[in-house]
Amino acid sequence: MRHLLLVFSALMLAACGLVFPVQAAEDTSDLPPLFAAEVERADAFVAGMMEQGITVPVPKDPGGGYTHEQHKRNFRAMYLAGDLYRITGDLKYRDFVRDMLLEYAELYPTLGDHPAKANQNVGRLFWQVLNDAMWLVHSVQGYANIRDTLTDEEREIIDNNVFRPAARFLSVDSERTFNLIHNHATWATAGVGMTGYLLGDRDMVDRALLGSDKSGETGFLRQTELLFSPDGYYTEGPYYQRFALLPFMVFADAIAKNEPERRIFEHRDGILKKALTTTIQLTYGGYFFPFNDAIRDKSLNTAELYEGVAIAYAETGDPGLLSIAKFQGRTVLSENGLKVSRDLEAGKPSPFNFKSILLSDGPDGDEGAVAVFRHGTGPRHTALVAKNSSQGMGHGHFDKLSWQLYDNGNEIVRDYGAARFLNIEAKEGGRYLPENESWAKQSIAHNALVVNETTHFGGDVKVADTFAPEQLYFSAQPELQVSTATIDSAYPEVNVTMTRTLALMDVAGLNAPVTVDVMRATGKGQLQFDLPLHYSGHIMETGFEPDRNVGPRPVLGESDGYQHIWVDGIGSPKADDAFMTWILDGRFYTYRFVPRDKMQVILAESGANDPDFNLRREPIVIQRASDTDSMTFVSMIETHGLYDGATEQTIGSRSLVASLRHVEHPKYDVVIVETKGGARTALAISYNDDPDAVHKVEIDGREVSWAGFAGRIEMGGEGN
Repeated sequence: MRHLLLVFSALMLAACGLVFPVQAAEDTSDLPPLFAAEVERADAFVAGMMEQGITVPVPKDPGGGYTHEQHKRNFRAMYLAGDLYRITGDLKYRDFVRDMLLEYAELYPTLGDHPAKANQNVGRLFWQVLNDAMWLVHSVQGYANIRDTLTDEEREIIDNNVFRPAARFLSVDSERTFNLIHNHATWATAGVGMTGYLLGDRDMVDRALLGSDKSGETGFLRQTELLFSPDGYYTEGPYYQRFALLPFMVFADAIAKNEPERRIFEHRDGILKKALTTTIQLTYGGYFFPFNDAIRDKSLNTAELYEGVAIAYAETGDPGLLSIAKFQGRTVLSENGLKVSRDLEAGKPSPFNFKSILLSDGPDGDEGAVAVFRHGTGPRHTALVAKNSSQGMGHGHFDKLSWQLYDNGNEIVRDYGAARFLNIEAKEGGRYLPENESWAKQSIAHNALVVNETTHFGGDVKVADTFAPEQLYFSAQPELQVSTATIDSAYPEVNVTMTRTLALMDVAGLNAPVTVDVMRATGKGQLQFDLPLHYSGHIMETGFEPDRNVGPRPVLGESDGYQHIWVDGIGSPKADDAFMTWILDGRFYTYRFVPRDKMQVILAESGANDPDFNLRREPIVIQRASDTDSMTFVSMIETHGLYDGATEQTIGSRSLVASLRHVEHPKYDVVIVETKGGARTALAISYNDDPDAVHKVEIDGREVSWAGFAGRIEMGGEGN
């Protein structure tokens, strides 16, 4: 315990710029297990870097290349070695950081534009300025832990040849990036501001906080006001919310220590604390919902969230965050990380409250929203996500009113995310692939309505950024969870209005809730409406008989993503034959829809016109209605059954639903699910948000009624 108290004291003193020797890194017996493991992990990495010797190469390669990765390893090593020196007082760590920075002091003044620059704002050490900012954020923290122990001459060399010119490059030479309201600018302002605090440079700090001209129209504080909604949702989506969270949180932590009077964690009603918990809410099984340009394998097990959880816990004391740290099995080597580790060992965590939630988008909360519905608890619960958010700037996809479904620990209704192999040099140097533009961003690559085989807003991000859906309704009652949103600007040339209701609804006679999807579309002229569903699994059966392409497969279209779709078969379902069932991870899913006159169902797969094998081959089913000015697509997904390959046991592989019906009215939509046992349950939608309004409609000679926007009605068995 004495060692633990000394470590805690050392960390507290470090915040004031003091170093307090404590114990050798190998003696971790008195540390909380999580913190001790982190010390050992950091020591192993830094020891490996020391053994290799200090290498500071002349920049040459794009992302994933040798020089790129070496400079990344270097900033991580300096960051961790600084922590280890602060904790242990062992001079070998101090000397390693010092010697590395002296090497950078020789290199940095010689650098110009990176030779591998592409379409991004060019960096010095890296191919894009963003990575230079990341280097500065980490390196300056390592330097902060040793700076006071250096000679005056060493400090002057490192200050003036590394950190001042690096900060100047980001905030003056790269002023355009620095003054953006964007995650690249968040990293840049954080690096410059933390450097300013360390060097006692008020001008540098003020530029970081208030923008280059210090007007407050840009800069870090303005980013907290414009990049997050009042609910803490980050406009670029969960993947970039995770990425931007580290500079937001670590710079805020530095502001809190250096200028506590700013009360930065209370700024804008505690927006950064909200942002951290919102980031966690935007996950399933630890993985982020892959909105927009998302790399799908990013999860809560990432450096940004280790840091963010530790800082947020220190600020809030929320025991739910401890359960996230336990899930991560990681923390950071700071006062905050020690507190997390100590309280975990003391048994203080409680389950994080993953819940059904509506997260508004836009700085004023009026640019659409994301609705997340959850049923059940634990890693295999069901989650329905309605993405009714704004475009999300340049990393946004053209997917208005899209959605995803998770169940049994898997993504059932999918979003492609980004077409990119991050930092794999063989794939375009680790950059975004051409197919990110030709496929991943296109509307048909999402679970979104497509009109006339063209992408929303004509694929123009500047136009798309000026419009957002309107969230009409949200309710998360136990037996019926509903989201409805609308947008009328995605296809202005044909005046299309899209209104989509997604619901998780309990159905009498079924053990699990069904997902109901009602997409209303009205426009001008003879239009083609395509409603794709991107799903995970292997088809078991189709209720209808498609015309199959068993030889060469035709391509669905020529542009806007259609050129990347192979057609496996086309069918024209009738009445109760309009369904298909697939299996995933031992569970069956039946997708059922209401057929219309002239409606076709296209069974397809992504991956056509892909000579470099950049795209994943994934199944798609598309409902298509042609030559009409309006269409209401009504669909549902039913979860059922069990397959156990080990015991060769199959239970409930066939759907328990007998029919899906739609009663359409100018003011209402009523969707009736009838089970094979004869029970009928209806979802009734009025599109009227007056909670006191009572609505009535006649179904099968019987009047049914409900109050407010939407209702669930148990209609009993047939004839009741």
